[in-house]
Amino acid sequence: MTLAKDTMPAHEAQAVTAPAEPKAAPNAAPNRDTRTPRHVPLVEQTRDGLVESVHYGSLIATGPGGETLITAGDPDAAFYPRSSLKPLQAVALVRAGLELPEDLLALTAASHSGAAMHRDGARRILALHGLTETALENSTDLPYGTIEREDWLRNGGTPTQLAQNCSGKHASMAAVCVINGWPVAGYLHPEHPLQLLVRDTITELTGEEAAAVSTDGCGTPLFAHTLHGMARAYGRLASAAAASEEGRVANAMRRYPEMVAGEGRDVTALMRAVPGLLAKDGFEGLQLIGLPDGTGIAVKISDGGDRARLPVTVRVLEALGLDDGALDALQSPPVLGGGKPVGVLRASNFLQTTFQSANHD
Repeated sequence: MTLAKDTMPAHEAQAVTAPAEPKAAPNAAPNRDTRTPRHVPLVEQTRDGLVESVHYGSLIATGPGGETLITAGDPDAAFYPRSSLKPLQAVALVRAGLELPEDLLALTAASHSGAAMHRDGARRILALHGLTETALENSTDLPYGTIEREDWLRNGGTPTQLAQNCSGKHASMAAVCVINGWPVAGYLHPEHPLQLLVRDTITELTGEEAAAVSTDGCGTPLFAHTLHGMARAYGRLASAAAASEEGRVANAMRRYPEMVAGEGRDVTALMRAVPGLLAKDGFEGLQLIGLPDGTGIAVKISDGGDRARLPVTVRVLEALGLDDGALDALQSPPVLGGGKPVGVLRASNFLQTTFQSANHD
């Protein structure tokens, strides 16, 4: 089974001024310099027995109590979580009064493929709050999904804000401004009441203050956190009570995974394969997972190579006991030579290395 990889289109990030006096958190992200994080080999591609390429990265799995279960590389280095922040942003919107059907709440946390159901969903969110597409302030783009993009272009489509993969989130951000009487225009400014709420919510859920602030590809303020903090946040979302803001977002994503990504996307397949699993990807090789017992997993591939996300994620899930065959369909396709399998893309022995290092210490 070949699955399309879930990445966000690359855009140049533009620095913005960090909000003054950020809200305190139980743990602060370490005060790091700008050195390259201490990543380790996580994935290798072989061709007829030789290692052809290697992807480095870092990861962590945290338990229900926040304890570290598995770690590799440098999970306490600050990084930009990109679109893996969307479920946390969605929690902030629900706390600000956003009330939507579950399919549209899932779309709020989405990096969608740009199918008709996604574009129509964003329109529905806007219309429910008396808004039109003119309220959107995200960047324009073609649909992200390959099939969706080709169909869009065949019918004369051009880059639009609705087709851009973050349009559900932006429609809900504009809607929350209407709900609270905040200005809709300028809702992306880092000092807008909406973005201050989002920042504080992310700080709370990760348990750490942002180490840096920039701008994501769609124009939203982007906060740097650690893999450790992000894993904690996803464990919290996935295990939250159904009636809580966190639980409402998580349940919507799990019930409508096709709205979070799209048909044929690996994040959709992952949530369908493992009941109760919460999954979201992000550009530059990010994969976040939350399990119903409160376990959180965060993976970062250092070179941004998207193909390396799933082999690492599957290996970690199997190490945590999810090895009943549900993950078999998510294994990477074989490396081909002349149309025949001659190699594999596989997780390296980072688990063995991690356990050996722990025993040595």
